[in-house]
Amino acid sequence: MRVLSRWMPVATALASTMSSQVVASIESPSLLPTPPMGFNNWARYMCDLNETLFVDAADAMASNGLLEAGYNRINLDDCWMNYARAENGSLEWNITKFPRGLPWLGQYVKSKGFNFGIYEDSGNLTCGGYPGSLGYEEMDAETFASWGIDYLKLDGCNVYPKDGRTSQEEYKHLYGYWHEILSKMEQPLIFSESAPAYFCEDDNMTDWNAVMDWVPGYGELARHSDDIIVYGGKGNAWDSVMINYGFNTLVARYQGPGFYNDPDFLISDHPGLSMDEKRSQFALWASFSAPLIISAHIPDLTSDDLEYLTNKALIDVDQDPLAQQATLASRDSSLDILTRSLADGSRLATVLNRGSDAIEKDISVDVLGLSSDCTYKAQDLWDGSVQTIKGGLPIKLNTHATGVYKIEVDEKCSQVVPTGIIFNTASGKCLAGTSSSVGFESCNGSKSQIWQVDALGAIRTLSEQSKCLTADGEAVSLKECKQSNAQKWSYAITGNLKNGESGSCLTEGGGVSACGFEVNNQVFGLPAGVQIAR
Repeated sequence: MRVLSRWMPVATALASTMSSQVVASIESPSLLPTPPMGFNNWARYMCDLNETLFVDAADAMASNGLLEAGYNRINLDDCWMNYARAENGSLEWNITKFPRGLPWLGQYVKSKGFNFGIYEDSGNLTCGGYPGSLGYEEMDAETFASWGIDYLKLDGCNVYPKDGRTSQEEYKHLYGYWHEILSKMEQPLIFSESAPAYFCEDDNMTDWNAVMDWVPGYGELARHSDDIIVYGGKGNAWDSVMINYGFNTLVARYQGPGFYNDPDFLISDHPGLSMDEKRSQFALWASFSAPLIISAHIPDLTSDDLEYLTNKALIDVDQDPLAQQATLASRDSSLDILTRSLADGSRLATVLNRGSDAIEKDISVDVLGLSSDCTYKAQDLWDGSVQTIKGGLPIKLNTHATGVYKIEVDEKCSQVVPTGIIFNTASGKCLAGTSSSVGFESCNGSKSQIWQVDALGAIRTLSEQSKCLTADGEAVSLKECKQSNAQKWSYAITGNLKNGESGSCLTEGGGVSACGFEVNNQVFGLPAGVQIAR
C-alpha cells in the first residue's frame, strides 16, 4: 500500500486464529516458526532497483555481521518486471534491470547464505503499474518456485469487487485462493499478505478488523497498515514509525508461532530519524516479535547502525519461540510500558518515551504482572548490565528512546498474571475502574486503568484488588469478588469481552450490550497471556 495514514489509538492482546476451510498457516507453524529477517528495497529505493543493488546488499550483509545475526532473506519489491506478460502469459523480469535474470540472482544470494523473495499484487496491476496476478495465480506461483523463490509478498492495489462481493469479501476471496494454491505446492511459499492495509483508513473499523480475523488462516505474516515513510518521502519519519507502531498494538491477539503482525520495514538509514529513534524502532519491533526487514542502503550502514541491528539479546527476543507480542501494560501522555513473557520463563519490559522531554522514574513491578513482595534480576538488553530490583524498575530515557529489560523470574516468584490496560481499539480510551464508577477515559497511567485477568476470567484493577469487574444488567461496576458468572469474562479473537452470565459484550459508552460483529465500541485489547475464546 503506497500512502501514509493518520495516527490511530492503540490497544493490545494475544492469540492465534483458525480457518475452517483450509489448513491454516498458524495451525502449522513449521513453515515460518519465527518472524522473518532480511532486506527489502522498497522504503529506501522504491522502483529504483536493479541486479547490482541486491548483489551489493547480499555481499555487504554477508560481511558486516547482518547475515550472521539472522538477516537471511533478500526480497525484491515492486517494479522488477516488464510492463507486459510474455506471449504464454508468464511474467518476465526487466532485462535492463536484471541482465542475468532472476534465477541467476536467486542462485547468487543463495550461494551467500540467503533465501530469495519477491513481490506481486492480487489485482490486475501492481501499485507501480506492472502486471498483477489476477487470473494468473497458479502460473505465477509455479514461475516463482522455478526461479528459486520461497517468499511472496502479495499486495492489494487495483482490486475491484466482483460477483456481488463487498470489497472486504473480494480481498478474502483473492487471498484465500492464493492460500489454496500455495498450500498445494510441494514447497509452499511463505505468504506475506497486504490485504489489511487497504482498510486501515476507515473510521468504521469493522472491515479492517474482519480482514485481520481471516489473514492468520491464509498466510504467515500480514501488513496491517500503511507503508512506512520512504527515504525521500514527505512527512515526519518518527511520526510514520509511531503510526505503524500504533496499528501493531491493536492486533496482538492474532499473533502466535506461524503468523506475525507486520508493521513494515526498519528504515535504518533514514535521515529524519535520530539514533535514539532508530534504536527505538528496532527495540519495539523486536519486542513485538515482528518481522525485521531492513530497507536501507546496506553497504553504507554505520557501525552504530550495525551495532543495534545485530544486538543478539534483542534479536533473541524477536525470535523467541513463544512469538508472544508485547502489549500495553500502561500508557499516559508520554510513556508506554509494554510487557510479554518469554519461553525461558522470564518477563520482558519495554518502555517507550513518546514525549518530548527526558523521563526518569521507577516502574512498579506489579504493572509488569509481577509480585511487589519478590526480588528480581533485571537485565538491560541494550548494554547487558544487570540490577537487582524489588518493588520498582528504575528507568531513565531520552526523548523518543526505548528501554528494554529482561526480568528473571525464579521458582518462588514464578507466577505472572496477565496485566495491562483494557483499551478500545477505535477510540483509544482506557477502561478505568474505581469504587464509585467504571467507564472509559483518556489513558493516564493510573493503577485504576491497569487490570489483571486471572485464569477464571475475573478482572480487577491494581488499585482495587478485592473487587472484580461485574456486569449488573446493562451496567458494569466493581464489586467484591465472589467468582460469580457475572464476574467472569471471556475474550474472543474478534476483540469482544463477553460476560459469562448475560452473554453480552463490554461496550464503550454502554456498559454491556448485545454483541455485534466487529463494531467499533466493542473491540478491545487485553494484556498478553489472556486466554482467547475460539
